[in-house]
Amino acid sequence: MAETGRIRVAKDKADLVKALTSADSATGPFQTYADVIVFAAALGAKHKKRVPLGEISKREPSPIRLEYFATMGHDWVIKLLGITETKDIKILSPNEEEYEQKRNQIFEEYANGGLEILQNELWGAVDYSERVLLMLSSERFNKEQQDEEFNLSKFLS
Repeated sequence: MAETGRIRVAKDKADLVKALTSADSATGPFQTYADVIVFAAALGAKHKKRVPLGEISKREPSPIRLEYFATMGHDWVIKLLGITETKDIKILSPNEEEYEQKRNQIFEEYANGGLEILQNELWGAVDYSERVLLMLSSERFNKEQQDEEFNLSKFLS
């Protein structure tokens, strides 16, 4: 079960998380580990990919305090994924440790799934920032095409 008060990263994804940050003279597209994890969780949720963590990274990145997500305004993603997954409003209870653990676990597993997707997408890439930008541009282009497919308003005069 998830450690209360911290978001963990799977050991096999730790190097990827580090490489995706711009810390320690790296040139990744994200400023912090928390930014990487939130992006990965959103990506995992979009693709409905939720993967248990397995072995946990103890070093860099070590488990990230929830307060850090809250100060950055990312805690709503954890709550939103929790309520979307469980369909139970009680998951938002701030006073129940069991609900906090469940929210964290759901978030961690979606982040782990998103990191798997990123691992595959970034395989062999030299510039992760450029590849992530291409992924986002491609997603936007696909969405615009889908919108156009069903948009019959252009036939109205």
